[in-house]
Parts: sequence; structure tokens; C-alpha cells
Amino acid sequence: MLPYKLRNFESWVFDLDNTLYPVTAKLFDQIDKRMCSYIANFLQLSRGEAYKIQKHYFQEHGTSLKGMMVNHKLDPIPYLEYVHEIDLSVIPQDKSMEEALDRLPGKKFVFTNAATDYAERVLKRIGIAHHFEDIFDIAAANFTPKPDPMVYKHFVKRYNIDPKNSVMVEDILRNLQPAADMGMKTVWVQTDRAWAHADAETTKPDFTTKNLTKWLAGVTNILEG
Repeated sequence: MLPYKLRNFESWVFDLDNTLYPVTAKLFDQIDKRMCSYIANFLQLSRGEAYKIQKHYFQEHGTSLKGMMVNHKLDPIPYLEYVHEIDLSVIPQDKSMEEALDRLPGKKFVFTNAATDYAERVLKRIGIAHHFEDIFDIAAANFTPKPDPMVYKHFVKRYNIDPKNSVMVEDILRNLQPAADMGMKTVWVQTDRAWAHADAETTKPDFTTKNLTKWLAGVTNILEG
């Protein structure tokens, strides 16, 4: 399927981190370190031991937070506030992304495993916050992260979205499979992060790009053509 066939889709669903801004900003590196610090303090472990637990829970539960909640009864609110207290100045404003979203037909949503207040700050920093109908965050998902299929069902029901008339954009490949199973077209923003390539043998996105801004610009140019 060619990008021009996306012209009539009613809904666009975007992940946030390493998707709507480039992975080269290394924003998530800051979050990653703060997650490790919080877990180390909470469990009274060394940072090395905490890091192993953090990554194990990410692989097993979809987020380190979910693993900590299930196994250690961690309160998610203080955790989320702490890990998202980071420097956003590393994110570049993206006028080309803003223009592409402005030309892109359909409703646009952010579907993230992060928290809404953090997502709002990131979108404002990029200069694209006004394009989105809403942010579906980890709290809205009752702290159950992607790629749990039930969260996707809750998401589409909440906004009355027709999956077969929607496109989902993600940097973590395995998070696209439940969307594809529901009938969404999928776009993988490919990065150099190995953990974002998990399930590559079984998850086959409809489109792959290493630069979402350029890809969307190409799609919207076709739409205008």
C-alpha cells in the first residue's frame, strides 16, 4: 500500500517518546536514569541491581512501572512525577512537523505509556500541542501499558475510533501488533534502540521510516497533490 492511500483515514494515533521527536534528542535517556534512581531508592539496592530489575520489568510487563506495581506495590503517582522531572530543552522545535500535522486530515491523538502533564510539556516544546484531540496516558489505561490488547480496546472505545479507518505510529515495534490486529494501518518509526526492535520476526508494519517528520511531509504533499 502506498502512502497516498492514507488520504481518507479518519484517525491518527501517535506514540510520544522517540516518535514525535527524534531519538537523537536522547530525552528518554534522562528518564531512564531517573527510573533507575527511583527504583534503587525504593528497593534499597545499588544502581546496578536496580537497573537489571528495571529492564527485566520493562520486558516482562511493558513498563518498569507496571512491574514495580505488581511485584512491589509501588505508588505510581510519585514515581511518574519523579521520572518526568527532566530537561526538555534538548527537544528541538519542529516547524516541519507542525506544518505536516496541520495538513494531515483526520483527528489526531497521543497514546502514550507516559503521563499526561509530561506529554503536554513535550508537545508544547515541539510546537504541535494544538493539533491533538486528547492524550491517552498511562493513568487513563489504569496503569496497564501498551502492548496489552485490552488497553487498545479501551482507547478506541473511549474516543469512538474505527480501527479500520485509523493509523497508528510507534517507535516500539511490538506496540504496533495489537493495533494491526484490530485493523489499523501501522507506521514504525525505526530507531537504533535494540529494545524497540523486539518481535521483529512476527510484527510487520505497513510502513517504516527513520524520520517521521519527513515521512508525514511526504504523505501530506501527496494529499495536496
